[in-house]
Amino acid sequence: MRLPKKAIIYGVVFLMLLAGFYYFVFSGNDQWKKQLPVISYVKPFQFMNQDGDSISQRNLEGRVYVANYFFTTCKGICPNMNGKLKTIYEEYKGDSSIAFLTHTCQPEVDSLPQLKAYAVSMGADGRQWQFLTGNKLELYNTARNSYRIDDPQNNVGSINDQFLHSQFLALVDKEGRVRGVYDGLRQKEINTLKKDIDLLLSDGRRSHFANNLFGNAPQ
Repeated sequence: MRLPKKAIIYGVVFLMLLAGFYYFVFSGNDQWKKQLPVISYVKPFQFMNQDGDSISQRNLEGRVYVANYFFTTCKGICPNMNGKLKTIYEEYKGDSSIAFLTHTCQPEVDSLPQLKAYAVSMGADGRQWQFLTGNKLELYNTARNSYRIDDPQNNVGSINDQFLHSQFLALVDKEGRVRGVYDGLRQKEINTLKKDIDLLLSDGRRSHFANNLFGNAPQ
C-alpha cells in the first residue's frame, strides 16, 4: 500500500525538524564529542625556562599544553621520548594555542645554559617549547601531584636522594586539568596524544586556570 503524498511530505518535514533540533541542542556544546577523563588538576607552580624567564601557570592561561620530564645527559629513554614529542611539536609549531613544558628532573646539574643548548639542538622555539628548571622538591611534587606521571608514593626519604625518571607525558587542557597520560616511548600512544590534542584545541571554552588554586580530586 502506497503512502499518500502528503504523508511522505509531512514525514520528511518532521525528520528535517528533528535533525534541526538536535543540531541546535548539541552544536553549541561538546556533549557529542569524545570525552576525555579529568585525571587531576594542576596546582600553581613557578619555574624558570631556558631563556631565564619565569614561567608559571599564568603563562598557560587558555592554552593546551603537554608536560614531561627529562635530564640533558640522559642516554636512555629521554632522547627517544623527546624525539617523539618533537614530532608533535613540529605539527603545531607557531600555534600559540598550544605549548610544551619539558622539566628537568636533575636541576642540580641541568643549568640554564645546558637547557638552552638542549633546546637549540631540538629546534625548539622558546616561546612555545619551554625547558624548565627550579626547586627540585617543587619540580617533583608537580610531576607527582599535578601531572600524575610519577607515583606520589615515591616521595620517600630526602628529596636530595630521590631521582624521578619518567617516560610519561601529561596532556593539560585550557582549564588546567590533566586529561591524559601517555607513554612517550610508544608510537601508538603518541598518535593517541595527537588526536586528543586536536580534541582539546577544538574546545572553545576559555580558561579559569590563572585564577584558581586547584585541588586534585577529579570531578
